[in-house]
Amino acid sequence: MEMQLSEAQKEQYHLFRQFADEEIAPYAARFDAEEQMPREMIQKVAGQGFLGAVLPKDVGGMGYDMTLFGLLNEQLGRACSSVRSLITVHSMVSFAIKRWGNKGQKTAWLPVLAKGEKIGAFGLSEPNVGSDARNMETTATKKGESYVLNGVKKWTTFGEIADVYLIFAMLDGQPAAFLVERGQPGLETKPIRGLLGTRGSMVAELQLKDCVIPVINRVGGRGFGFAGVALSCLNLGRYSVAWGCVGLGQACLEASLAYSQQRVQFGVPLKDHQLIQQLLTNMYTQTKSARLLCHHAGLLQEQDHVCAVQETLVAKYAASVAASQSATNAVQIHGANGCSSDYPVSRYHRDAKIMEIIEGSTQMQQVMIAEHAHQMFKMGHRLDELIGQRG
Repeated sequence: MEMQLSEAQKEQYHLFRQFADEEIAPYAARFDAEEQMPREMIQKVAGQGFLGAVLPKDVGGMGYDMTLFGLLNEQLGRACSSVRSLITVHSMVSFAIKRWGNKGQKTAWLPVLAKGEKIGAFGLSEPNVGSDARNMETTATKKGESYVLNGVKKWTTFGEIADVYLIFAMLDGQPAAFLVERGQPGLETKPIRGLLGTRGSMVAELQLKDCVIPVINRVGGRGFGFAGVALSCLNLGRYSVAWGCVGLGQACLEASLAYSQQRVQFGVPLKDHQLIQQLLTNMYTQTKSARLLCHHAGLLQEQDHVCAVQETLVAKYAASVAASQSATNAVQIHGANGCSSDYPVSRYHRDAKIMEIIEGSTQMQQVMIAEHAHQMFKMGHRLDELIGQRG
């Protein structure tokens, strides 16, 4: 399968790459070192309309299809995983309000999120709860016309600066989703520093202590907090991260190709050593394969295909593993230089490991993909025929 892009998509893709090369890549190392994302960068991204990528034009969004959204994430991920992570979490919150929000929430939040005037963050993970998100410890209690939230959320990307948080909590024993604004009494944010990778994504811990919000801030119906809101957001997040991994793998490949042409060992450029050629070949083929899997998943999502969620899982799993392996190879090709912050592959290596954890760890995805394959096999389906089904 080859990627079939329209002329408009190709043109937009080149614009994405140009913006990434000129406005993001030169500053990525600084974001990593300072563990900050300057407001100026966020404003640049917002000025391009990228924070409204998944929102329709009638609320000020870009109305990108899933293929174009994927290509955007690839190019931003190639330049800086922290900038790409902003697109991921902000889009997840925007998508949740667009799909599950009430009329008041849509009116109040979608236009400002689309323009990047307000930043959204996704609060699901907790200190004691990661992959087992259905057993979260944060609670919501209804009191009159309000909900009272208590608990702690951790690893919240851009939680340090977000204006609105999509918080998940247990309400009467069932997961529910709520919008909590920055500055709400009872909400405190604590920056988390010293992370392995994506250090510019301003991760924070959110502490909710008798945080009172109005009833109208609940997103989605009762009982739909996890099965509806969370899973649909995570599906979008996985897709975004998967494409970002393709970009990260591409960055590793491009850096390694350039270095292997310039570096001379034993009288010849590194590129002429067969074992270096082997590493480059693996990087090239794994990145290309991951790109095609992501493109395939995007097409299925656009069609509301019955296999769209499953194929997004496959794409995220394959792309994150490929990015991690490519980053390891890139460091190996660079040798001691690859361990230095003077070369970007050191950052790529750290960022790539994060990709194997966020939006579903490699191991959780292996479990889910294998279970799905077994179920389909028991039902008598030929797995190679499933792509012909429609939802």
